[in-house]
Amino acid sequence: MALTDGFGRPHTTLRLGLTERCNLRCVYCMPAEGIPLTPTRAMLTTDEIERLARVLVGTGVDKVRLTGGEPLVRKDAVEVTERLGRLGLRSLALTTNGLLLEDRLPALRAAGLTDLTVSLDTLRADRFQEITRRPGLDTVLGALDTALGLGYAIDGPRSLKVNVVAMKGVNEDEAADFAAWAACAPIEVRFIEVMPFDGNGWDRTELVPWTATRDAIEAVHGPLTPLDDGPSSTARTFTRPGWRGRIGFVASMTAPFCAGCTRLRITADGALKVCLFGARELSLRDALRSGATDAEVVALVTAALAGKAAAHAGMDVLAATDNRPMITIGG
Repeated sequence: MALTDGFGRPHTTLRLGLTERCNLRCVYCMPAEGIPLTPTRAMLTTDEIERLARVLVGTGVDKVRLTGGEPLVRKDAVEVTERLGRLGLRSLALTTNGLLLEDRLPALRAAGLTDLTVSLDTLRADRFQEITRRPGLDTVLGALDTALGLGYAIDGPRSLKVNVVAMKGVNEDEAADFAAWAACAPIEVRFIEVMPFDGNGWDRTELVPWTATRDAIEAVHGPLTPLDDGPSSTARTFTRPGWRGRIGFVASMTAPFCAGCTRLRITADGALKVCLFGARELSLRDALRSGATDAEVVALVTAALAGKAAAHAGMDVLAATDNRPMITIGG
């Protein structure tokens, strides 16, 4: 039976952090100097990751997304993928910045990776370095070409998405260019509203509402046709006649989708978060290391879900609330 919160929402999706480390320093994610890292001994081991995933699959979780930091910085990321690939999941997904992806992707595919999301906020090399504080645009684009060549595409059994964090005065002028890419390639480009987290200096003046991004795309490409998104979808998706791909809008700030939330999060150091923006955490790592049985782990998760709110607070309240930096949550 699926884990259900007090509002009747079944939780079938797990976002699982593999590491806090990252090889980029994106301006909306972490400070330029980085963050204090959790000691290695306090991070989940490979066996602990596998066990937590297996326990939650037993409750009805059928989709796991591996996140970071940058998950491929973890040396055994392929092994983790292979272990989870044996659990009979409907979807085993990875969100990555793409810098380490190209060489590892064949092994990840063989290990059972079904869905791939690459974070890429600009198609301009100079702007890529400004946003990420590192070079690497050509490397990311090469990885995406490899992914397409290996069959990751929206019209096949393995999906391919590109996440774009839209920021006013930074990259909002590229919306139509990203849409042109979706018009000719079988990918889904998702525009994400910038969100407040500790250490990212969020200011609501940086926010580009999803409606403004849509307007910018339609001004160039014409009216977008909405697609039929499921009740638990995080994105509103659209396409155009003749397009090979589609675009989506993740409007966490201006049009939250909390009512259909099916997601649990476990950070790389083993903390359960039932809401991305919630400060409350429960250490499943400590429970495992104290000898908790599988049933006791399920009971802890069930109790945490009982306290999940109907929706997160407004953006200004979130900006003033203590939470982790995005990179340590597994965004």
